[in-house]
Amino acid sequence: MRSLVIGTAGHIDHGKSALVRALTGTDPDRLKEEKARGITIDLGFAHLETDGVQLAFVDVPGHERFVKNMLAGAGGIDLVMLVIAADESVMPQTREHYQICRLLQIPAGIVVLTKTDMADADMIEIARMEARELTAGSFLSDAPVVAVSSKTGEGLGALRRALTAAASTLPLRNDRGPARMPIDRVFSVKGFGTVVTGTLVSGELRADQLLTLLPRGLEVKLRGLQVHGRGETVAGAGRRVAANVGGVDVSNVVRGDSLCTPGAFETTRRFDAVVDVLSDASGLKHGTRVRFHHGTSEVLGRVAVAGMRDGEGSAAEIRAGRSAFVRIRLEAPAVLTRGDRFIVRAYSPPATIGGGVVLDPQPPRAAIRNVAGLARYRRLDWKGAEGGSRTDGGLTGARHAVLAFIEERQGAGFSRYAMASRAGLSPSECDRVLEQLVSAGQALVVGDLLVSPASLTHLGARLLSALDAHHAANALSDGLPREEARERIFGRAAPAVFEHVLASLVADGKIVDRELLALAGHRLSLSAEEARARQVIDDALRDAGLAPPDVSVVAAVARVDPDVAERIMKLLLRQRILVKVGALLFHADALSALKSEVRALKTTDGQGRIDVAAFKQRYGMTRKYAIPLLEYLDRERVTRRVGDSRVVL
Repeated sequence: MRSLVIGTAGHIDHGKSALVRALTGTDPDRLKEEKARGITIDLGFAHLETDGVQLAFVDVPGHERFVKNMLAGAGGIDLVMLVIAADESVMPQTREHYQICRLLQIPAGIVVLTKTDMADADMIEIARMEARELTAGSFLSDAPVVAVSSKTGEGLGALRRALTAAASTLPLRNDRGPARMPIDRVFSVKGFGTVVTGTLVSGELRADQLLTLLPRGLEVKLRGLQVHGRGETVAGAGRRVAANVGGVDVSNVVRGDSLCTPGAFETTRRFDAVVDVLSDASGLKHGTRVRFHHGTSEVLGRVAVAGMRDGEGSAAEIRAGRSAFVRIRLEAPAVLTRGDRFIVRAYSPPATIGGGVVLDPQPPRAAIRNVAGLARYRRLDWKGAEGGSRTDGGLTGARHAVLAFIEERQGAGFSRYAMASRAGLSPSECDRVLEQLVSAGQALVVGDLLVSPASLTHLGARLLSALDAHHAANALSDGLPREEARERIFGRAAPAVFEHVLASLVADGKIVDRELLALAGHRLSLSAEEARARQVIDDALRDAGLAPPDVSVVAAVARVDPDVAERIMKLLLRQRILVKVGALLFHADALSALKSEVRALKTTDGQGRIDVAAFKQRYGMTRKYAIPLLEYLDRERVTRRVGDSRVVL
């Protein structure tokens, strides 16, 4: 069964609540004060099932003092009934509510002329003409205009038929994306606990599902669901839902919070957007403090104007009727994704200034009031992207935005899972955009990250340059340590990107990746003095066998510069020609011969045992050499110490 969420809009006392009551039989005014004063103060709700369509009504207050409550109900509706009393025609709040619906880009609507029982034919016709004049050129310009009397019932049948006809033409909401339900009411039911209501704008909810309450970050469990007063196990997008949630007290939930799929959305205090200022507003100056309305939430924020969308005029102020790129810094966190619509109202006195659409909910910390900043906005703007619309079949605008996010992240990479939360895409749209970017060679998948080929090429070039410089400055070095390369060149890059670049350079035959990183074909280059020092130290320690002299002594006797001797010693250690045992340096050949001789003891004497005294006597050495060598044999698993002796393994 198709479902439609319908909102009312219009001036105070133009019969919005009476109309909903006449259509559904339910009084949307639930508060005692509302009934006493005869006006709607907060949101009211009712539903109707007719001709195979479920209609959920959100009745909003018309008084100017309660516009913020009206905004809380307007964000999730599919169709608006713009209510105009035939005996009064268009009034100030009619205009403001209409402008809010236009700015929120509500897809469809019906103009309803109420109180026809209190107006003659001429008054009804004047109201009809003024309604057409108000809505000319907008989403309501071709909308049906239905005259009704909630008191006599005249015209209600025609209105029901118009509503069901609209339900058959409007596109269905996205059930396949992550769940997001902005909360508009919170209350407690005895025996059940906390209950929240709202319009499910995307995804679906299921009983026993785990969800996240944002922006608080609390985990909750969905104990039960009601849709239109009936218990359900599943609720799809576009439905008015009452959800019984466990794990949170009613005092910890407020209107403006959202129930979301865990990990699918992020909170933000800073976002980039396009703002359209109303033609009858006073303008919006750079640095102005505003009331930001999104979904069911109201948050204070401050507007920074980056530049005009058409490129003409100063960024000091967005004049009436103009459109501009802005960055809004919020005083409290909000749950936003690319493509979300919002309203901006003056801080005091509260009046609607304009509205806009989110371009990037998680922008980088960078200047925006310069050429580069403005160019970035134009790249993210649907109007500037090739293909124009966010809803185009090729998702061109979304692809441009994701590509911008990928390139900005450089070596850090852009998480493929952030495509949904930051770019506002469903899982199927994410797959399509990813496929388009990869097939066009604009992105590569590295683990769970998307990285631009240009970033990988740049990092690879920097590494090659660093290795070349290292070889030039350190002629005796076999290469650059991996960790040093990662910290110096890939400090802000993801580990997976570091490994990917290394693997690519190795596969291309450009570097050698062992314990040290080196350019392919790199060979040690020794000066004449270094070559002589290497030969002297090598020969001296090889000839010394198991009683080697100190390298400094060898260098002094051979008249080798101490610094040169130090470099050569490190080189021979890296090449494993020398082996350090404790504080002593032995030639690798001498140690290899020792291990072979000791292993042979097991077969020659039949016992395979040796102690310190026997070892000293056998090799004619002092304790200075014997103890380190026996411990070395233990580490090499040639022997194992048992008491005061060693057993040959």
